[in-house]
Amino acid sequence: MILAVGEILADMIGDNENENLTFKAFCGGAPFNVAVNAKMSGSTVGFIGRVGYDVIGRFLCNEAKKAGLDYLDIQIDKQRNTTLAFVTLSNGERDFAFNRHDTADYNVDFDEIDFSKYGDLKIIHLGSLMLSEKNGRDLARKIANKAKELGVKLSFDMNFRMDTYENFNDAIVAYKPYVERADIIKFSEDELKLYTGIDDIKSAIESIYQKDQLFLLTLGSKGSLYYYNGMSGVVPTKKVTPIDTTGAGDAFFGTLLSCLENQKWTEQNIQNALEKANEQGAKTTQFLGAIKL
Repeated sequence: MILAVGEILADMIGDNENENLTFKAFCGGAPFNVAVNAKMSGSTVGFIGRVGYDVIGRFLCNEAKKAGLDYLDIQIDKQRNTTLAFVTLSNGERDFAFNRHDTADYNVDFDEIDFSKYGDLKIIHLGSLMLSEKNGRDLARKIANKAKELGVKLSFDMNFRMDTYENFNDAIVAYKPYVERADIIKFSEDELKLYTGIDDIKSAIESIYQKDQLFLLTLGSKGSLYYYNGMSGVVPTKKVTPIDTTGAGDAFFGTLLSCLENQKWTEQNIQNALEKANEQGAKTTQFLGAIKL
């Protein structure tokens, strides 16, 4: 089983018509998207998140039920609003602006989580957006410690967003513990260069790689790369013309986690998983929003 913890939010995707910018709400949030794609790939999956007691929160709860997750544990926060991510598109590429001042997503109550009900748990996937806030960092630390206590693998998606931090150093300090602790970690090519300050991919990976860690790097239209205890390789993908790249990395990661959940991390198994992950990531760019529910 795979359990994802982190934000569920509304992706407000913009459209400019007749010089009027309008937005349409879609259910999103990176760890929720990962959970949905892992479920679509055949895994038993749970998700833990938090929304506000408002119209968007109710919308997200209703939409999330359509995913058919095995465990859907969305806490309701009566003091805070639901988080919004405003997304504008240019040639399929995204520009984000978050509305999340003291919002619900990073205020998940750890004490409300009953880990005993998640049977045969293999992977806990941790979202990274929470790390920009103290309450979120406290939650992430507790989740990572719980994964170690339970003897399950910790999965972490970098999603390096500088716009949610005061400065670059604050971001590095927040991300570093999970870059070091994760058993499975995913970067994009741009995120790796930004985080390490190193342009050469191999040198950048080796500067942060931890023994026994499965390191994944998405390369856009070039496919994806893996690095695991000296094994490495690039797995190509089919080229597509993107409509909206929102959630493509989440689709990739959720599919990969599902494919490797019960497999040994052999070179062949990793490559097979990456082929399927690449395919799902590419498919996700062919519609608006991160997921279809």
